[in-house]
Amino acid sequence: MSSAENDKQPDSVSSVLKVFGILQALGEERDHGITELAQRVMMSKSTVYRFLQTMKSLGYVTQEGESEKYSLTLKLFELGAKALQNVDLIRSADVQMRELSRLTKETIHLGALEEDSIVYIHKIDSLYNLRMYSRIGRRNPLHTTAIGKVLLAWREHQEVKEILREVEFKRSTANTLVSAEALLEALDQVKIQGYGEDNEEQEEGLRCIAVPVFDRFGVVIAGLSISFPTIRFFEDARQDYVAMLHRAARTLSAEMGFHHYEF
Repeated sequence: MSSAENDKQPDSVSSVLKVFGILQALGEERDHGITELAQRVMMSKSTVYRFLQTMKSLGYVTQEGESEKYSLTLKLFELGAKALQNVDLIRSADVQMRELSRLTKETIHLGALEEDSIVYIHKIDSLYNLRMYSRIGRRNPLHTTAIGKVLLAWREHQEVKEILREVEFKRSTANTLVSAEALLEALDQVKIQGYGEDNEEQEEGLRCIAVPVFDRFGVVIAGLSISFPTIRFFEDARQDYVAMLHRAARTLSAEMGFHHYEF
């Protein structure tokens, strides 16, 4: 796109186009000076310099010493690797989730941590008419969900506090945990027992049980859950659901390269 065309774009759109133009140019050749980059992306040297300094402060670009040579760091690769990991994770999880659906007929979710929330990255709908409403891509709070609890329980308390720093502990139901301290106490129990629960904490009449999925480094990268209305829940079924979830998560974790699943 020419600079004349860029000028017709809203400022925010134009800035995004300029950023990706610079990133693409840096990706095509290892080292670039500001003058060369400015000519390549058809921007002024001062504009290119300003964008490079911002990208450098964010960790996406590095500068060689005091020279004008700039190159990409591996941060973009890390982002791409995370996206690929989710693709592989979903592909593997789909088999396990469909089996859980066959066995329980309930809603099955796969959720991952996204900043200070969970986001559903895969879902199998319940076969019953009375079911939980959700959709892939929907965000939910960490403190009210079973998946949120297993995503946090295997992290150090200090890291959890940092993740929760900007979280507003809104009360959704009478059972909702309304403080970081209460959540941290619950997380300790989740880690001991190997699963998390949402006992009508997100929505009245709905319960959920979730277990962790680990990557090859032993880091929890997702939570796998069964959600169901309270009217279809019986205490005798809890351990059956937990065992089914652990069996599926153990297989999925192994496919992600983790072979020390404890539960």
